[in-house]
This record gives sequence, structure tokens and C-alpha cells, in this order.
Amino acid sequence: MDKTIKVLMATSECSPFVKVGGLADVVGSLPVELNKQGVDCRVILPLYKKVKVKYSDKLKFLGWKMVHMGWRSLYAGLFSLEQNGVTFYFVDNEYYFNFDQIYVEYVFDIERYCFYQRAVLDFMGDFMNFEPNVLHCNDWQTGMMPMLLDCHFKRHGYHTNVQTVYTIHNLKYQGVHSTDVVREMLDLPDEYLRDDFCIKDRAINFMKAGIVFSNSVTTVSPTYAYEIMTDYYGEGLNGILQKYAYKVSGILNGMNDLEYDPSTDEKIPAKYSIKDYEKGKAICKKSLQEQLNLEVNPGAPLCAMISRLVDQKGLDLLLYVVEEMLYDGMQIVILGTGDSYYERALVDIANRNPGKMCACIDFDSGLAHTIYAASDIFLMPSLFEPCGLSQLVSMAYGSVPVVRETGGLKDTVTPYNEFTGDGNGFSFANINAHEFLFITKYAADIYRHHKDVWNKLIENGMKGDYSWTKSAGEYAGLYSLITGVELPVEEKKKPAPKAEVKPKEEKAKAPAKKTTAKKPAAKKSTAKKPAAKKPAAKKPEAKKPEGNKG
Repeated sequence: MDKTIKVLMATSECSPFVKVGGLADVVGSLPVELNKQGVDCRVILPLYKKVKVKYSDKLKFLGWKMVHMGWRSLYAGLFSLEQNGVTFYFVDNEYYFNFDQIYVEYVFDIERYCFYQRAVLDFMGDFMNFEPNVLHCNDWQTGMMPMLLDCHFKRHGYHTNVQTVYTIHNLKYQGVHSTDVVREMLDLPDEYLRDDFCIKDRAINFMKAGIVFSNSVTTVSPTYAYEIMTDYYGEGLNGILQKYAYKVSGILNGMNDLEYDPSTDEKIPAKYSIKDYEKGKAICKKSLQEQLNLEVNPGAPLCAMISRLVDQKGLDLLLYVVEEMLYDGMQIVILGTGDSYYERALVDIANRNPGKMCACIDFDSGLAHTIYAASDIFLMPSLFEPCGLSQLVSMAYGSVPVVRETGGLKDTVTPYNEFTGDGNGFSFANINAHEFLFITKYAADIYRHHKDVWNKLIENGMKGDYSWTKSAGEYAGLYSLITGVELPVEEKKKPAPKAEVKPKEEKAKAPAKKTTAKKPAAKKSTAKKPAAKKPAAKKPEAKKPEGNKG
């Protein structure tokens, strides 16, 4: 398949190399699927210490440059490796990236990613031997790149055909720092330091610059794209997002279905599929109860939460009603790390309720997989959730989600309707602890007393398609829309018109046998004309993001 659209995806993290949050999962999975769909998508990220150590024997050195940072000129090396059919580039500089952790300290991180952004643009093109049609930037760490591309390159005749996409994974983190410091590091012309460009509250805002200067802005779910234009969810940028609403769209994240598949998962006590989930989940539940010293009780609804322990995830709602949930007979397992206040509070409650609750202040990938497989109910009472991955994984593993109706949670979880039987989970609308409690008790009641309904909910969830295939198609359509380059997948549809030729040949033979049938045959051919246009009518489907604009 000829790959006609070339995309360079810039990011601060990418699975499996480095992961802190959901951004890594997206950039680790989306390019793999895009390449399958005929897009030449490559990824560039910093060469962190852990990547250099783990992949030293696979990294190929491509060359180096001196990158200007104000009055300084700093070394930047470029390395590459191929994995899962994707080419990954890494920007090397030990002063900035030779740390055990990915993010070091906020002010220093601003400087580190200023350097990274300048280096990416300097390497792009001849040096990299790859000139993209689209530069796809992600979150604040790459937010200045569309503006830098405009002020340092395009207006001087370089990279003039490169279009930019800017994806907001979480609007809360924007990259804000002193105007004087950032101006010097990025060599910004004075005419670009404007309130309607990159300045907000007398400081430079990386995310605002990305929104203003990119050709298209995407978020990781359609509902979040709408929510961030409101005062409550807009984090102070709702005004600028409303101004540029014509180029904002929401494309739902997918899930890595190679990693999260209970029928092939080596990390869970018993593999299972939709055909034998009852037996498989029962084994996993018993194993987890024994492992975490919970009472081994198959009839107790086992509720789970795997999350960063921060206020965004609705921890205050949970803390307010968790003991009532335990009193109602539920078992609760929490896995994650975060704010020390939430860590201590959860451990204290678990210590007061031995056998009923376990708070695992850690992140253990193997344990996480087992919790997904063992749990009956998965809790996500988030205050806001740009997309969310856990609810998708929980449904794939037959754990029924209870979520608040926000962002990607609203887009992916259909609440159970007792009149029609439809749904794959439960949801509540308001940021209210007792609303969360009541819907969770309702779910637990159905689990205990209506097994037929519960099994239907599990099956609806496990049948869902949470892969990247559809979402990657929407991104490919967006790239085609902003560049004007046609997608190679359209070539697959060319044979379709040939199928219409056969009936015409048959019609030509039919009159030879029956001369009286000539007139009706002519009528048939006119009726067939719309059918001949069907392949062309399918073309707009590849450009679905156009329909999401605004």
C-alpha cells in the first residue's frame, strides 16, 4: 500500500518507552494503526535515561546539531529505532534528559521542553530525511511548535507545506511561564507576544499558542471537546477555544487490545472470553480476594478503582460514602498513587475494615490486570475525564463501570435502561457523593438479585469495539482534510465500480434473447445509475472529523 500522507507525531512520552499517563498509551498505539491504514506516521520524543539504557543496542545514531537556546548553542543528537512497524526518533541531550524520572521540576521542565521543541523543528526535513505533511503535537510540552514553525520557518520559506494538528489530552496542564524567560529561550519576535496569540495573564501559555497557531485542534473525546468551551471545564482557555471552535473536534481514544484482552492475558489467574467469562472471572475474583486478604465471598460485589489518586478522579466523592458502601456488603479494592492526603485516608479506612477493603498504594501492572479481571463493578466518579482508558479496559474484562457523565466516560458508557435492557454500565450526572452512592448500590443490587440482567451488561461491554481502528480512520481523514492529500485507502474502493459493469453486460445479453425486453432493460439501467455512484459517496466518511468541527 502506498503511503501518501506523512505525519510526525511529537510527544513527551510514549508507551512502551516511557509512560506517566494516558498520553503514552495514545502515542504508543495510534501510530501503529495509522501505518496499517496507509499513513506514514512516525514519532519523536526525548531520549530519556531509561530509554537510552534499555534500548542502547537498538538505537541508531543519525547525527547531531547545535540548537540555539537564547545566547547558548546546545548539542542535540538524533537517534532512531523501529518497533511495531513504526519509526521512532529520539532527541538526545544529557543535561536535559539524563534523569531517572520523566518530569523533573516544573520550571526546569519548561526549559527542557523548549529545547526539545526547537530541536524537533531543526531536525525535521533533510536532516531527518523525512518531511512530514502533518506535524501532530500533543499537550503543553509541544504547544509552542505550531507558533515556532510559523515564526522561524514558514515566514522564511521553510516547511511551508507542513500543516499542524494539536491534541489536548488534559486542558488542566498548560505550560505557563515568564514571558521574558521563554521569549529568550525560543527567540520569539515581539510581534508574536500578543494576548490573542500566546500571552495569557501576562505570561506565555504553551497550550494557548498551540490552539491559536495549529490548523486543527483535537481532544480525546467528542464530549470533552464541547465541555472545554464552558466556564467550568475550560480552565481559563474556554474563550480562546470558543473563538477557534471551527477547528476544534473530538476523536475518541481507543485501547491497546493486544495488551488488554482477557482471552490472551498472561497476567491474570485464568484466561476467559465472552463464552466462558463466568468461570474465568470467578477464578480471578477468588484469587484476588486471597491475595489481598479479603473475605473469600463470591456473592459480595467486588468494586475496584485503578487511578491516580487526585481530586480530578472524584476521590472526595468516594471518601465521603466509602464506609456506607462497605456497610452495604460491597468489597472495595483501590490501586494507585497520588496525593498523600488521599493515600493516607484510603489506607486508614482499609485498616478499619479488614477483609472488606484493600488500598494498594502502588502501581503494579500485573495486579492491575488481575483487578480488572476479578472485579464486578469498576468505579470512575471523575469530576472531569478527557477520555479515560480504565472504563474501556474494565468493559473488555467484563467489569461493569459506574461513571460520572463527563467527557469520554459519557461517550463510551451507555447507562443501563431497565425498560429496554440496553446499556453497558451505570452513570450519574452530578458531582454529588450520594448520587454516586445510590447508583453504585443500584448496580450492586442488580448484581445480587438479577443475574440475567447483569450477564447481559457484561456481554454488552465485552462485545464492544474499543480498538484504535475507527479512531485512527478519523485522524487519517483529518490529516487528509487539512493537507488536501487523498488517503490511499480510497484506492481499495476502486474495484467497486467494476462490480456494476457485470449487470450491464448481462443486460446487453438479455435483449439478444428477448427483443421485447429492450425497453424495460433501458429503464433498469437508469435505475442503476445511483448505485454506480455509491463508491464516490463513501469518500466523505474518511473525513469524519470535518463533521465534528465546532
